[in-house]
Amino acid sequence: MINPAPDWEQRMADLWGNFDDHDPGDFLRKVEALTAELPPGNAVGEYELASAHDSIGNEAEAADHYRRAFAAGLPEARRRQATIQYASTLRNLGRAEESVALLTAEREAGSDELDDAVTAFLALALTDVGREREATGLALGALSRHLPRYNRSLSNYAKALTQDGPAD
Repeated sequence: MINPAPDWEQRMADLWGNFDDHDPGDFLRKVEALTAELPPGNAVGEYELASAHDSIGNEAEAADHYRRAFAAGLPEARRRQATIQYASTLRNLGRAEESVALLTAEREAGSDELDDAVTAFLALALTDVGREREATGLALGALSRHLPRYNRSLSNYAKALTQDGPAD
């Protein structure tokens, strides 16, 4: 099938919305059935398969699907999500240095509503490579934007942690 049914995206979203209602094998089978409606090697299909494998703990399989999704030209609407998820998968596979590199580049690539997610997963990866102080600074910096008070103070302390200098 070249073009999926018009409601394909909604059916996929509904399946993800009911993730907890399925056992892992059943969930994966349902994702596989939906992605089979897309052409083989479709970037979105590969991304959804990667996400499904990731969500049920099959990180090695997920990594393969993420790589295929990127190679197939994953649309920007999903590319940043896939980057975050792939970096997390790499970290879970013991490849935290690659995760740090990927997320560091992603932080520098642009800005959108996923900025804090990029930063949070980068903080996790930095912790795994022994850069806990920097990780704490990044996490606190992201958090500082969401507090009802003390934003400037916490932001300054966070910068000090990432720059190894005193806070203002």
